[in-house]
Amino acid sequence: MNTSSTADTEDKIQAELREKPREKQVEPIPRDKLRKGSRERAKKRPILQKIAAAISGNKNAPYRELIINAEPLETRVALLVDGVLEKFQVERSGENRMVGAIYKGKVQNLEPGLKAAFVDIGLPKNAFLHYWDILPAAEDKSVEIVRENQSEEQKRRRNEKPTLKDIPKLYPVGTDIVVQITKGQIGTKGPRTTTNLAIPGRFLVLMPYSGQCGISRKIEDRSERDRLKKILRTLTIPEGMGVIIRTAGEGKKIRYFIRDLHLLLRKWKEINDILESGKNPALLYQEPDIIERTVRDFLTEDIDRVLVDSPEAYTKMLDSVSEISTQSKRKIGHFKDDIPIFERFNIERQIEQTFQRKVPLPSGGEIVIEETEALVAIDVNTGSHKGNKDGKDYIVQANIEAAREAARQIRLRNIGGLIILDFIDMKNKRDRNAVYNTMRREMETDKAKSHVLPISQLGIMQMTRQRHTESNISGIYTGCPYCAARGIVKSSRTMSVEIQRRVVSIVRHLRSVGGRSQGEKIDLRVLLHPTNLERLRQEDEQHLVDIEEAYNVGLSFRSDPGYHVENFKVVDPTNGQELR
Repeated sequence: MNTSSTADTEDKIQAELREKPREKQVEPIPRDKLRKGSRERAKKRPILQKIAAAISGNKNAPYRELIINAEPLETRVALLVDGVLEKFQVERSGENRMVGAIYKGKVQNLEPGLKAAFVDIGLPKNAFLHYWDILPAAEDKSVEIVRENQSEEQKRRRNEKPTLKDIPKLYPVGTDIVVQITKGQIGTKGPRTTTNLAIPGRFLVLMPYSGQCGISRKIEDRSERDRLKKILRTLTIPEGMGVIIRTAGEGKKIRYFIRDLHLLLRKWKEINDILESGKNPALLYQEPDIIERTVRDFLTEDIDRVLVDSPEAYTKMLDSVSEISTQSKRKIGHFKDDIPIFERFNIERQIEQTFQRKVPLPSGGEIVIEETEALVAIDVNTGSHKGNKDGKDYIVQANIEAAREAARQIRLRNIGGLIILDFIDMKNKRDRNAVYNTMRREMETDKAKSHVLPISQLGIMQMTRQRHTESNISGIYTGCPYCAARGIVKSSRTMSVEIQRRVVSIVRHLRSVGGRSQGEKIDLRVLLHPTNLERLRQEDEQHLVDIEEAYNVGLSFRSDPGYHVENFKVVDPTNGQELR
């Protein structure tokens, strides 16, 4: 390559770097292709896994894989169900794992109007503690209480039944208090906390201050519930503590619960040792990192395979699993191929598609997702839907497809708060109920609590979803510093109007207050962005000529691409001072 062409190439690259990067159009991967690849991998399972699946009657169950990409700066975990991305988590190195952490803190101030206390737990922002979260937890409807294991002190307090009015007396400013973070810091809000501690294990949840023992109502089989009740009554639980049997405990033998309880009590002893050290504020307990959480979760779910690309993470997972279930070690594999693991399983493209504003639907329509500060809006568009648009059930089927994809996107993006879904209008109540029931079923698979309301006659569905941490998109993107995260900037036409208005205002001020006579010409210089100068010199040139003649003013301009497109200054050309 000669010197001239090399220089041209460098100039082209430099010019492209000055422009915003082109938005990458991600071509969606057909679901059939993803499922086909997943089924091919499922066939290569060890023979013992195939036999176990056949015996359990789950021969045609979806193939579930956990793919882990562990890098120095961040670790990513993807759950594939028949090759389709259903869950995505990211944890960055040095990131504070706040949710679930237990702190010893001090009440800094009480806000009767908010019915809340603010607790110093050693973080930049004080933790928010609502009075309701200080009182003993109300009976959880999702748990059936089987056994009372309360101490005499707990019985006395329960009989006294403290109310919200009693909180300022029980916990005045300066009181030491132990709290657990239930919701991490989001935006400018500090973390939300509770005094009702809960430490999750594999099959049990230990509640050190509760004294109530129960079983998750998600375990529906009556005979199984009776069996678990007997186990719960035989467990040796220290007085004053409570435990809940998780859904993962269904079908498990008593030895699993004894071992899990032993591990949880050992963890609580470690917490108590730090608590008694006297430091305040102090971090008493923190949830394990994403690798250890993945181990804990995959052992309680029907995961067929776990694949990790880091030898260190692979060894760590094997060590963690060995303490709990030696059989599960067979499911963990070390990915050694040269191609990146997320590319090998088509995860990278699915992630890129996840963070686009428009998400295509399999049949050709699309949903448009807009996150605002107050709520998230999801709009359903038919687009180039491949179904029979003249068919009777076309609108219903399009909305059902959109509901499934919307629920998936809500999980993948970790969207929380108030969510509004605008479906295609359906006149028939039965059709609206079909879409509503689809959405409810899809959200039931989500671990985060959600509440879905029926579709209104306007085609609007309202729902809320609990979110403990910021959405994935806020962790990957930051608000645009140029447009102040508005997503828009003023048009050159608007800026032209503002500049002309400012010039006229300054001239009038100089005439009336500055003592400039009408016969004296006033020279002004406008500093502005080249885009706005182009507008003034082309479409609006005659307006400038009219201003100069009407007000006896001489205008000159100086543009610079470094200026903000919404910013400009009017200065005195003789001394450079700004005029207002």
